[in-house]
Amino acid sequence: MLVTRPATREGRAEWLHQFCARSLKAFGIEIEVTGNYPEHGAVIANHTGYLDIVTFAALHRCVFVSKAEIAKWPVLGWMTTMSGTVYVDRGRGGSALKASSGMQAAAAAGIPVVFFPEGTTTNGESMLPFRSGILAQVMSAGLPVTAAYVRYELGAGNDPAVKVSDDVAYWGDVVLFRHIFKFLSLRNVKVIVRFADAPIAFSNDLLHRKEAAVEARTAVQGLVQQSGVGLEDSVVC
Repeated sequence: MLVTRPATREGRAEWLHQFCARSLKAFGIEIEVTGNYPEHGAVIANHTGYLDIVTFAALHRCVFVSKAEIAKWPVLGWMTTMSGTVYVDRGRGGSALKASSGMQAAAAAGIPVVFFPEGTTTNGESMLPFRSGILAQVMSAGLPVTAAYVRYELGAGNDPAVKVSDDVAYWGDVVLFRHIFKFLSLRNVKVIVRFADAPIAFSNDLLHRKEAAVEARTAVQGLVQQSGVGLEDSVVC
């Protein structure tokens, strides 16, 4: 299975789930979960780096919706392509329709869809505005959307100079392989994931997707507050 892509959507989701669960266990990464991973629909979460993808996949079979550039990333691109990720090529005609079709197919197979509407990774100390494009496609597909929040902690055994914002989160201009190499040297990494109790109740339909994006971001921020963690708020100019 390392070289042959599973034939079915369910098989690809199961392959990714097993691969990521075993990887986290092998590297001694602990996961603490509050709430229930939804069995269907969509999961919308903040985004700090490639470990977010591994974490959500390790917890449950799922399909990711991601920007097309990730397909070209070393290791992660291979992993997401093998698992049947729905890629969105921004600015290219037909991409939104293809993404909507892919999400509907995943929903029909009973597989949750996971996406990160910030559109890029952050250092975990702030949350960017949520983009509305993929969210609109999810709403168009008729999928319930459940908010989730993910963060990381480092335990004893690491150099005092090591920081979650630099050495666990993958953002900025750091070369991916260099970041992965340093991350694998860390000790006692803990992932904390919190799921909302119910899907987001949007106040308007998908024609008001900008408002929906704000409401989705507010729902994720609510989980941050429940976690008792301070998070700087990014300002949209």
